[in-house]
Amino acid sequence: MTRTTQTRTTAVVARLQAGFAAFRAWETSGAVLLLAATIVAILWANLGGSSYDDFWHTDLALTLGDAEISMSLQHWINDGLMMMFFFLVSLEVKHDFIMGELSDWRHASVPVVAAVAGLVLPAVLFLALNAGSPGAGAWGVVISTDTAFVVGLLAVFGARLPQPLRAFLVALAVVDDVGALLVIAVAYTESIQIVPLVVVAATALVLYLLQQARLHRTAVYIVAGAVLWVSFLASGVHATIAGVVLGLLLPVFPPERAEVLRAEELTQVFRRTPVAATGNAAVEGILRSVSINERLQLVLAPTINLFIVPLFALANAGVVITAQTLGHAFTSPLTWGIIVGLVVGKHAGVLGATWLATRLRIGALAPGLGYRHIGSGSMLTGIGFTISLFIVELAITDETLKSDARIGVLTASLIAAALGMVMLESTARYDEQHAPARKHLTRPVDPERDHIEGPADAPLTLVEYGRLGGLDDADKAEVLREVRDHFGPELRYVFRHNPGEDPAALQAALALEAVAAQSYELFAPMKRELELATQDEELDARMLRRAAVDVGANLPRLEEAVRLGTHAVRVSDDADDAGTLCLTTAPTFFVGDVIYDGPVEAADLIAALEALRSGDPSEGSERSGRRRRLKEGQQT
Repeated sequence: MTRTTQTRTTAVVARLQAGFAAFRAWETSGAVLLLAATIVAILWANLGGSSYDDFWHTDLALTLGDAEISMSLQHWINDGLMMMFFFLVSLEVKHDFIMGELSDWRHASVPVVAAVAGLVLPAVLFLALNAGSPGAGAWGVVISTDTAFVVGLLAVFGARLPQPLRAFLVALAVVDDVGALLVIAVAYTESIQIVPLVVVAATALVLYLLQQARLHRTAVYIVAGAVLWVSFLASGVHATIAGVVLGLLLPVFPPERAEVLRAEELTQVFRRTPVAATGNAAVEGILRSVSINERLQLVLAPTINLFIVPLFALANAGVVITAQTLGHAFTSPLTWGIIVGLVVGKHAGVLGATWLATRLRIGALAPGLGYRHIGSGSMLTGIGFTISLFIVELAITDETLKSDARIGVLTASLIAAALGMVMLESTARYDEQHAPARKHLTRPVDPERDHIEGPADAPLTLVEYGRLGGLDDADKAEVLREVRDHFGPELRYVFRHNPGEDPAALQAALALEAVAAQSYELFAPMKRELELATQDEELDARMLRRAAVDVGANLPRLEEAVRLGTHAVRVSDDADDAGTLCLTTAPTFFVGDVIYDGPVEAADLIAALEALRSGDPSEGSERSGRRRRLKEGQQT
């Protein structure tokens, strides 16, 4: 295969991975539409007379021969369309446990423990206020978090908050969703019909076998989903659980090199002979190379987040707000149980469990993430909304109690959102005041973890957040060689990854870590090989393989590690550090633990390190910065 083809192959894998990560952006836009739909529902219910209830309780029947399924429009949305919502949630859960944040216990342990506490404590507080009352069965209303609202509100702060906070809350929400799905399946099923469940079991077995075969035909899974939905509907178990079962049984796997190369070859054939047959073969090859789990997330996320969830809110959030309904609600233990459970229980459970888990060394918070960030972010977990309103419909039949519960959910979500935003703003300002312009390393150099060249206990430290694959890598390597030669054993040089949005740099970072995992001594030679290789041409898969062979690495082990993303968490840790520090360009250097704001030239770096040795590292960095700005002005 030609170098061009191999380059494109690497790009195909990277674009697919980047596309999967990008789909989460729909959650933020969905939060805005969800809020708008809620406001419209409340206005419609209060200003439209009885038209709101009349419309959503209109019957709609599907008939096929003697068989008929008849439900109100509201139930078609709650029992039918919301299956797609839970299907997407289930796809995300499986992906995160197999390939995402929750696949690494070191990263997952603290948010998992926090999520469990955030499920249990709210339910306990709710039952403490409602034990023995008609609304006691609605304890499931207070256990879940609306991820779309949380992600949307966090996006307001951008880089003012540490990057790992979003990852922590998203991981927590995944476990939260698992708990909510289990509660819906177990606690809110009134009667069971055995025969339909036998059909469910048989369909699930077929899906499992298809999963093992990695079938990529979407139509087969659509038919299986329809069979599961009808069977669950007939069984008495809530029909939306069909989406959960289907999502968990769809295959998820990292792109396989052989399949990606095959897809590239078929695409090249189509370019040479652009006819229907070669086009279909190319499409088929691409579909085979990526798991259907990831493809369906990309396809379904816009529709579900921008249409189905707002439609659900429109059909369920319409509560009549009058002096009488508010008076009844705010004297009802049901309402207060929901408010206390979501606002107090969620916050106390998540923050308390996080503190306990870290103190007991069950896990650790990501670099740059403190209890103040968890305390502020955990307040947002009290925004229950979507699943809370969903469980209201399952747990309560009395219309007055439903009204109390809806008012409780809306009030609790509003309080949690308002308090969370105030707390996050205070936290962001505190960070800005105590770490102005983010000029200091958030994570100290750790000889047990970091890639260090030079004595680990050297008095001078130069840290680089860099990415490989640029045509100036060789020039930068020469500058660093001069600096290290100047200081000798007095300097330790530390390299951390900041691949940014560059697919080639990400592949290089994964390859470097895979080589270092084989032998720590091979990291520096592999890095130098890649820096020299890219001085005349862009980095591609061929260069990675050639560099690995030249330094004596095991090539099959390296390719397997890169394919599986074995070291992706290590790379993302460094990238999260860079995001927290707002490092948008690479390389960025730190002299000691102070950011260096000068040109990447040997004389300037040496001057900054000499200033560090004399006891004033910031002066050296500022002097180099002035020199850089003067040089830029002269060039202009």
